[in-house]
Amino acid sequence: MTCDVLIIGGGSSGAQCAHYLSEAGLDVVVVDKRNIGEGSTLTNTALIQYLGDKMLFELVNTFGEETAIKHTKLCEEAIRDIEAISTKLEIPSDFVRRDSLYYASYEEDTKKIEAEYYYLNKHQFQVSLLSSDEIFKKYGFHKHKALYINNDGEINPYKFNHGLIQHAHQKGVRVYENTRINGKKLTNDQAIFYTENQHSITAKKVIMAAGYENLEFKKEKNSLLLSSYVVVTNPIDDFSSWHKRILIWETARPYIYMRTTLDNRIIIGGLDDNTTNPEDRDSKIMYRKEKLIAECNKLFPKLDIKAEYYLGAFYGGTHDGLPLIGEYEDFPNCYFLMAYGDNGLVYSMALAKILKDILTKGTHPDYAIYNRVMKK
Repeated sequence: MTCDVLIIGGGSSGAQCAHYLSEAGLDVVVVDKRNIGEGSTLTNTALIQYLGDKMLFELVNTFGEETAIKHTKLCEEAIRDIEAISTKLEIPSDFVRRDSLYYASYEEDTKKIEAEYYYLNKHQFQVSLLSSDEIFKKYGFHKHKALYINNDGEINPYKFNHGLIQHAHQKGVRVYENTRINGKKLTNDQAIFYTENQHSITAKKVIMAAGYENLEFKKEKNSLLLSSYVVVTNPIDDFSSWHKRILIWETARPYIYMRTTLDNRIIIGGLDDNTTNPEDRDSKIMYRKEKLIAECNKLFPKLDIKAEYYLGAFYGGTHDGLPLIGEYEDFPNCYFLMAYGDNGLVYSMALAKILKDILTKGTHPDYAIYNRVMKK
């Protein structure tokens, strides 16, 4: 078959690209080696935030204030886009606006919180700086200092994924599950990708949206693979001690994060490490499970919780703290979308929007921020 754009990967990044390109009227094909959304999207805990694991003041130090603030504004805009799009999909994605509490894990981390607040406040993000007394008054636990961030969110990423793909399919996007790519022929004019069941797809342009599995197609020196761990608790009857059911995370690295769910459970995740061996990763799950439950109990000792579900999973990150898009010299007409980091779903939305303009208009003013792939 032939098409304008082939999207390899039907998870979060691929689904969001398919949505934007279907709205632009392009002839699009999506292929995924699994069922739709059953890669890393299925393990996404979906705290929808515009701040990332590399703090804003650190991004300022690395990229300069203008670029760091622009990236953060684009993430804030991406959350608005996720909210707006989710309301239009036939499959409800359970998007809810939630505020966030980002606290200093150690006394020396108060300087990090203050530096973060300086830039957020300077550029008019909706954020407050809370003292130790204010934290205790609202939440009942002691922390040295924290940021209170308005209008983050949460979502069911799997349902959002399927809602996007369904909507794109209704607008003409062809979608093929269980279709593994095992060969390619690339020229300056077109790209031909071959499937293991001996079909070929000829496209003018290709978006590589296979999550961290993009690295199976092309190694990227700025990327790194991490392991993360998560538990989902039993349903909780009373969240009165959890002010506004906000998202919670911390300055420690690796950090702990928590959020509640639509069916009144708690997702507790984090304790990331650099393990890239699945057997090694999975051997740590039981210890990490107990540690995550214990961390939640420190903050909310009155909640009677236990881990009903728990897992370890891989996810991609970058060394410099920003996601990536771009072309490699040996992959002409192919755009690699690597929404790597703890805000992958938000990054995917921002990068998919940029790629839509690249493919339909030939340019986007913010492309250079993320076009940092090693060319060779």
